[in-house]
Amino acid sequence: MTETTAESSAELSAETAPALPGTHVRHLRQVLLWPLRLMPGTGADQTSQRPWELLRGMADDGGANPWREVVDEFNGDAANFHERHYNEFVTFLPFVQRFLYGEARAGRAETGGAGMRVFRRHDVARARVVAKPGDAPRLLDIVHIDLYFFFDVDVVMLNVEVAASDLELAQAQELLYRFGRGYPAGWDEQGQALHCMSSVEWLDARGDVLSRSDAQQRDAFLAHVCEKRAPRIAAHWQFLLEPLVYDLSDRAGPLRYRQIEYYRMPVMAFLAVDDPRALSREDFVRLGLVTGQNGGALPYSGQHLGDFERQVCYDRFWTGEGAAPNTRYLCSGLSLIVVGDANADFFCCRDRGVLAQFRHQHFLVFMIAHLQKSSLLMFSDRLAEALNCLNVVDANSVRRFKRRIRSSFEGFLRFTHRYWFKDISEQALVRALYDMCSTQLGLEKLHAEVKVRVEDMNGYLEADSLRRQANTVVRLTVVTIFGLIGTVTTGFLGMNLLAEADAPMDRRLTIFGVTFIVTTVLTAYTMVKSKRLSDFLDVLSDERLPLWTKAKALVAVWRPEKD
Repeated sequence: MTETTAESSAELSAETAPALPGTHVRHLRQVLLWPLRLMPGTGADQTSQRPWELLRGMADDGGANPWREVVDEFNGDAANFHERHYNEFVTFLPFVQRFLYGEARAGRAETGGAGMRVFRRHDVARARVVAKPGDAPRLLDIVHIDLYFFFDVDVVMLNVEVAASDLELAQAQELLYRFGRGYPAGWDEQGQALHCMSSVEWLDARGDVLSRSDAQQRDAFLAHVCEKRAPRIAAHWQFLLEPLVYDLSDRAGPLRYRQIEYYRMPVMAFLAVDDPRALSREDFVRLGLVTGQNGGALPYSGQHLGDFERQVCYDRFWTGEGAAPNTRYLCSGLSLIVVGDANADFFCCRDRGVLAQFRHQHFLVFMIAHLQKSSLLMFSDRLAEALNCLNVVDANSVRRFKRRIRSSFEGFLRFTHRYWFKDISEQALVRALYDMCSTQLGLEKLHAEVKVRVEDMNGYLEADSLRRQANTVVRLTVVTIFGLIGTVTTGFLGMNLLAEADAPMDRRLTIFGVTFIVTTVLTAYTMVKSKRLSDFLDVLSDERLPLWTKAKALVAVWRPEKD
C-alpha cells in the first residue's frame, strides 16, 4: 500500500549476477508481520490519547523517535499514484476499500479516514545476519520497516521487509526459518541459541551498527522468565520497536506492548528461482511449512504430509503456460510463499506483475487475516484478565469488572463491523489466498469462541443488573407495606392523635424532629430486615401453611443467621 525509496536498491533483474551452480534463488523478498498487543500506560504514563497520536507527538517533539507517519499514495500527490496502486485498490470489495483507504479526500478526518495509521523509520538501512555459528555474514537490504495501528483495536503490527539476491536455496530456507524469531527457543550443549539467527545486526546507511541481537545470553533470558513469568524479547527487536516499551520491562513509557501470538513471526516470501520445476517436493514442503534446511529428507513423516498439496499449495498457475509460468503459492496460515521463474518478466515485474501483487494485494490479504486473529486473541486476553482481577466482596472491584466487560463488549462489536470479513475480493487468486489463510488460522472457530465468551460475560452483567433491580423492588415493597400500616393508622379519618397544632413553635419542632428520627430509624431498620421480612410475607400469604409456621417465620426475622 505504501512505497519506499529503498526499492531501487533491490530492483529485480534476471541478469544481475552470473548463474550459480545448482538450484538457487535469484531474488528473495522476506516480509515479517509481528502482531503485538498494546497495553495501557501505568501511573504517570496513563493517557487518553490514541497510540498513533502519542507516537506522532513524540516525533513532533524532535526527540529520539525515528518513526514518522506515512502519507501514502492515496493521500499524497496524484503524480505519485501509479498503476500498481490502482490495481491494489480495485482488488478489494467496497467495504474493505473503506477500511484500508478511508473515504474520499473531502473526509480525511480521524473519523472519516482509513481504519489504520502507518508509521515508518528510515534509519535502518541493512541487516547483517549469521544463520549458524561459523557461517559467513550476509547483508540484507531493508526495503522498509513499518508500524501499523488500527482504530478501536489495541493491536500494533511490526512490518519488516528485507531483500537479498543470489542465494542458494538452502540459504533462503534457513533465512526464512530463523530470521523472524522474537527470542530464542532454547540453547544447545555449547550454549548456542536454537532455531534463530546466531547473530543479527541492524546497520545504518554508513554501515555502523545500531543494535545487535543478544540470543547467546542465555542467563539473561532464563532470569527474565524466572522473575517475570514471561519471555524476554531479543534486544534487536526491542530496539526496532522503540520508543514502544516492552510491558514486562522496568522501563517507563506511555506506549507499551506485549506478545500476543507465537514467538515466530508470520512470514511472507517471494522467491524468483532459475527453474521452479527443478525444486523437489521436499523443497516445497520446507518452504511452505518454513522448516529450514535439514538435508534432502522430508521434515515430517510421509503420512503427516499426505495432504500437503491439497491444504498448503495453490497450483492454479503451476503450469508452463501464461505470463508467469510455473508459479506456485504456498499458504500455511503462518506463512505465505510464492515461488516462480526468475526469467519470466511478468513474475519479476514490480509494477504490474507477481512481485507487485505480492507486495501490495497479497500483503494486505495476509495482514487482514492476522489482524483478525490477533484482535480475537486480544479480546480473549482482556476477558481473562478482567476475571482474574475480580473480587466479588469488593464493590470497587465489581464496578471495575463491569466497566471492563462492557468495554470489551463494545470493542468486539466495533471489531466485528469494521474488521471482520467473510469475503474481501471477487478476484479468484486473492479470494483463494484469503480463504486459505482464514482456514489455516482457524479464524471462524476462534471468532465463534470469543463471541460466545463475550456474550456470556455481557449476559452475566445483564442478569446481575436485573437481579439487583429485583432486590431493590423487593426492599421498597417491604418498606412500603410496613410503612403503610403507620400511614393508615395515623391518618385514619384525618384524626390527630396529639392535638399540638396550637402548641408553641419550639414544642412542635421538637415533636417533628423526634418523629422524623424515629421514622427514619424504622425505615432503615425495615430495609436492613427487608430480605427476611420479604420471606415472612411470602409465608404469611400462603394459605396452606398453619398459623404456627407463620409465627415461626415472624420470629425468624430476628433469629441470628447461621453460616
